[in-house]
Amino acid sequence: MIRIIIMTAYFISLYFIIFWLLVLLEKGTKAVTKKLKDFPFVSVCIPAYNEEDNIVETIESVLGLDYPKEKIELIIVNDGSKDNTKTEVERIIRQHKDRNIILLNQKNKGKGAAMNNGLRKAKGDFFITLDADSVVDKKALKVLLPHFHSENVAAVLPMIKVQHKSTIMRKIQHCEYLINFFYKRLMSHLNCVHVTPGPFSVYRRKVIVGLGGFDEHNLVEDLEMAVRIQRANYEIVQVLDTDILTKAPATFKQFYKQRNRWYKGSLINVFNYRKMIFNKDYGDLGIMQLPMIFISAFISITLFFILILWMFLKPLINKIYTLSFINFDVAPLVRRGIKNYTFLNINFAPMFYGIVILVLGFIFLVMAHHKAGERVRHNKKTIFFYISIYPMMMAVIWMGVIADLVRGKIQKW
Repeated sequence: MIRIIIMTAYFISLYFIIFWLLVLLEKGTKAVTKKLKDFPFVSVCIPAYNEEDNIVETIESVLGLDYPKEKIELIIVNDGSKDNTKTEVERIIRQHKDRNIILLNQKNKGKGAAMNNGLRKAKGDFFITLDADSVVDKKALKVLLPHFHSENVAAVLPMIKVQHKSTIMRKIQHCEYLINFFYKRLMSHLNCVHVTPGPFSVYRRKVIVGLGGFDEHNLVEDLEMAVRIQRANYEIVQVLDTDILTKAPATFKQFYKQRNRWYKGSLINVFNYRKMIFNKDYGDLGIMQLPMIFISAFISITLFFILILWMFLKPLINKIYTLSFINFDVAPLVRRGIKNYTFLNINFAPMFYGIVILVLGFIFLVMAHHKAGERVRHNKKTIFFYISIYPMMMAVIWMGVIADLVRGKIQKW
């Protein structure tokens, strides 16, 4: 039974990695676009809660965009901050009286409510969300806006990278971001991008307004919005040609808290939109991407329990128990084991699948670095930790999410 579960997990993993490899070979990663000829009016909304340490840098990056100043309105929504966020924003407004900067203050209601508040105030043809701990590339708008090549495109997304890679946790996340956004570019070809992240996602405002704005009671309003957009048969385009820098969790405790919310919210949203699962009317999003959230949890937890606990700890415990009968005199056993050992003792099937998955995964990792303008040899240590530690971290987080859901523990945003 255990062997069947292992082979099933391996087969599913290999199937998906080969699937995306074929998409890559057929479609590539280059997005066809035209140069921006006119400059539409845009509204950039920054929801902020206790962001006094980050908000100034974020605002300054927006004000430094290579885009006509009169075509940008900046809306900062102070979501009941208890620190000096409001004071810092007011100081920036006084320093830049020539810019269209609006400060909205509200009671603490959460990110979704803050963005809806900004959406109601916005006048731009495009509505852009920006997390208060992120920094914008000055050419971002000129790169992203041309991808609204048809009225059916509802959102265009930038590449996101980790800023201040000061800890091993942040370095691992940097590697994770590179490969995740590389995959999202491939998903974009099949119209199955499942999340429109907070750092500088550009929306066609009338589409978002028509869909009723952001869900104010959702743990992952960015994923919910992406699913809702595509349920309405609009398109989402992922672009890799401009970077947005964001501050990632510095410790595992912070990382766990963030991902617990992300993954728990993902499962809840997939359940809420369960009628889309395996529904061909919603294309690859329904057939593949939404089910993949459940599949990822299954593979992560299964391989962790089987490979770490069942295949390593259990034999180790049994071996220690056996050795206790011979007073741990291992020398005769080692000599006899070496003498009797042959290649026929190796279970080649799982080893083959594991090696193929590892090789193909590494190829994607190299290509993701290359597309992001980074060199693998400069990140060798980080890649090692990403390959060896990241899967175990994901398994621990997924197990925590499942345990929370079983107990009915669902945090606020």
